[in-house]
Amino acid sequence: MLLPGIIDIEASGFGRGSYPIEIGVATESGEAMSWLVRPESDWDHWDDNAAQLHGITREQLVRDGLGVDSIADHLNEMLEGQILYSDGWGFDSGWLALLYYCARRTMTFRLETLPRILTEYQLSVWDDTKLRIRSEHALSHHRAGEDARLLQMTYEATALMEYQAQLKRS
Repeated sequence: MLLPGIIDIEASGFGRGSYPIEIGVATESGEAMSWLVRPESDWDHWDDNAAQLHGITREQLVRDGLGVDSIADHLNEMLEGQILYSDGWGFDSGWLALLYYCARRTMTFRLETLPRILTEYQLSVWDDTKLRIRSEHALSHHRAGEDARLLQMTYEATALMEYQAQLKRS
């Protein structure tokens, strides 16, 4: 089964002034990776509640983060011509656009909302399946690389469950 590419983004908070702090990708081959984003000089929004969720400090971003241009170049090279899916498209598309704007780059891949490729059956079992997989694999919550891989694993599991249900009915 060809897996959908998934992207997940952690941010400094929600709403006006927020910006991406970690980009995570699960590729079509199932490989997961992530990059901390070094804040641009005018990115000063910081929500302590969001920081409690993802556990990333601003100091860690300044020390260990990559520049927006490096991340944009790497994503473009790795994902050119592909469609990536996000379960938080409304937020993720804006944060990704901000990253590319600040990097002065054009995105060479497309971003779509994950529900676009889910069947009614998958949607009906999604939340329970995702919780089970997170627990079974002891995956962190609100870390972009692991969240992207979790979404991809949930897609794969729900597609298999649907196929098995169809076989039982025939």
